[in-house]
This record gives sequence, C-alpha cells and structure tokens, in this order.
Amino acid sequence: MKTRQLPAWMAALTAGSLLAALSACSGGTKAGSDDAGGGGAKTLTLASVDQGSIEDVVKAFEKANLGVKVRYTTSGADQYQQQIRTQLSSGTAPDVMSVWPGNGNPGATYVLAKPGYLRDLSDQPWAAKLPDVMKTVAQYEGKTYTGIFGQNGIGAVYNQQAMEKAGLTPPDTWTELLEFCRDAKAKGTPAFALGNQDNWVTQLVLYALVATTVYGDDPDFDQKMQAGEATFAKSPWTTALDKYLTMEKTGCFQKNPLGTNYEASQQLAATGKTLGIIQGNWVIALLKGKNPKGTFTLRALPATDDPAETIIPAAAGAGYGVNAKAKNEELALKFVNFVMSPEGMNLFVKKQGGLPSLPDTGFAADPSLAELSKFIEAERTVPFMDQLWPNAKVQQTMLSGLQEIFSGQSTPKELLDDMDADYKAGS
Repeated sequence: MKTRQLPAWMAALTAGSLLAALSACSGGTKAGSDDAGGGGAKTLTLASVDQGSIEDVVKAFEKANLGVKVRYTTSGADQYQQQIRTQLSSGTAPDVMSVWPGNGNPGATYVLAKPGYLRDLSDQPWAAKLPDVMKTVAQYEGKTYTGIFGQNGIGAVYNQQAMEKAGLTPPDTWTELLEFCRDAKAKGTPAFALGNQDNWVTQLVLYALVATTVYGDDPDFDQKMQAGEATFAKSPWTTALDKYLTMEKTGCFQKNPLGTNYEASQQLAATGKTLGIIQGNWVIALLKGKNPKGTFTLRALPATDDPAETIIPAAAGAGYGVNAKAKNEELALKFVNFVMSPEGMNLFVKKQGGLPSLPDTGFAADPSLAELSKFIEAERTVPFMDQLWPNAKVQQTMLSGLQEIFSGQSTPKELLDDMDADYKAGS
C-alpha cells in the first residue's frame, strides 16, 4: 500500500489538530540566551511549541555556531496559535517559528504561507529529500515552507507485562481483535483504556480504523472529497464508525470512557489495569513515566481480516518555518537547516519519542516503535485524517459528535452528515 499523497494541512493537525491538542499544555516563556540586546546580527529569535525538547536543540545549535545566541520562547499550542498570526501581521513575529503541516489551525503551513508570512524554503538542501507524504503538507502551491523534522503514528500500545499475565498476544486481524477483547474482559482486565472525557482522544480509535477501512481501498479519498466526489456519510467512514462502536459494545474498553480523562487512561494502561491503550507513540514516554519498569510496544490496530491490508495513521508533526520578514534571515535559515540535519533531527525525535522525517539519519528507533518504523518504511501509512480538511470546524464537529454518540445523544449518521456540512463550507 502506497502512502497517499496529500493535497493539505495536517495540522490542522488540525492539527491543530491532533498534535496541537496533544501539546496543548500550558506554556511558559523563557529566554534561551543571556544576550539581552536582541536583534543583533548574531541573535536569532525563535518561538516554539516544543517544550522540553527545543532546549537541547538550541544548545547544540549555539555550540555549533559560536557567537550566535538564540532568544526563544516556548508555549502551549493553544496559546501559540492565538499569538502567532497577530505577531506576524504586526511585524513583531520572531525569525523562526513553529509551523504545523498542512491546513486547519492558525499556525499551519497553508494558513501562514497563503498570506505570505513564510519564507519559501524550497531552495534549502533538505527540501527535496522530504518524503512525498511530508512534502505535500510542508508545501503550499508547490513551494516548501516548513521544515518537518519528525513523524508520529497511532496504534494499539500494549503493556507487555499485563499481556503476559493475561496470557494473550496482540491480534493481527479484526476477528482476532474482538476475540482479544472478549478474552481480556473475561480475565477481568479490559483490553484498552479509553480517555474520551478529553475530546481530542475520541478521534484516535476512529483514525486507526479509518486508515484501513477508508484508505486501504481508496488512497485518493481526500482528493475525491476535495473535488466533491465523495462524502463522509457515503464512504467507509460509516464502516469505521460501526467498528468503533462494535469495539465498545464488545467490551474492548474500560467502563465509562466518557468519565475517564487522558491522564486517567494512561494510568490504567501503565499499571496493567488494562492491557493497553489506543494512542499515538507519544504516550509511550508518558506510560514509562508512570511505570518505569513497564514495557510498552505500539502495534497496528487491525480493521479487516487480512493483515496485509492494515495501514497505520502516521503523520508529520509540527516543524519550523522562517518569517518572510525575518530580521536575521541568514541565521534563521541556518537554524532550520540545523533542525533538519541528522544531528538536530535526532536530538528532537529522541527527546520527543518519535521518528525522524528523513531517512538515513542514523537514528536508532526505540524498540517500542519497531512496527511503526516498519510500516513507515513500507509506505503503509496515511496522514492523520484531519490534516487535509479545509477547516478546523470539521474536526471539532467530529470530536464533540463522538462524545455525543458515546453518551447516546447522537448517531453515526448525524455525525457524518454534520462533518460533511462543515467540510462543504470550505476554508
């Protein structure tokens, strides 16, 4: 299965979407340099959402460029997205800034490149090396604007010790998945933790199922949606939603997912009160934090009875763009190129628990991500679904609608019809 070509945003990542939601923790502001002057020829200004990982990259960049100081701020995605467009329009934006791939949130590539806020990075040495699936969401109208350094995936993350205690192994087919859920429930340990109290979590199981049920047979589904030739309601999205609810009815999740938040779901999976959790690879570091002795491994979530058909949602994470009116354009380009170098890229993904966006960086992936790496190398992935939607409303409708379905206040048909209506509203 070849990775589908995107026409657009993941970020919204919608991204805002997903990653935005994931990193929507509160942020702080801190200076990365003691150079109080700012704006000097050797001073670079930077705004980042990569809290906890940008620090090491800044230090390495400064070490590699003696005399250069980076003055940077970090903040949560929500706060950052509210600020960055105001800063760009008022001429107060930094030289380099976090930018999400694709379209859909105020800090996404399409959204910032369209009005001319970002410098064209097509001439930089890494731009042509980006995989097609990354290139599409890093570009706007054929020009590359975002240096995407990492990628993430969604699947079933299993607690190895809990699995051994239950005497179960990860399922490879849809039928085996339901049997796995029944067996786990019979042993008194639900298969998966589900924290649907946080609405961004509701999409992950659905995305994992949509990857195979929708894009397995129709890798051009997004293009058809954009051309008005397909709809959510009249597509295998209905199949994926039905499977999601079948998993719920089969007892794949713990009791009361709507009363369980993301933090609590991590606790369940980390401590073996469930056998795993369906999440992104980013959760593995959090599970290890709650159970340092635990072993956690991400596997694909099957949606059909042919393992060869299984596809994993895997997508570009937020990267970096250069302000089209950067005060220090040369330094800004140097920094983004450092981020996209094997040294900078590996520093980032190691700290974040992800995978590099470019091949041949020498990065040794954590064994927990071996299957994700295999699927990416085999191009059996699709980007997170919201990345190419025309506006963030589609995703918000989906998230709230899924909560309403779980609470019995809505139906799959109503949800997909509402998503179609928001999609047709365009950008």
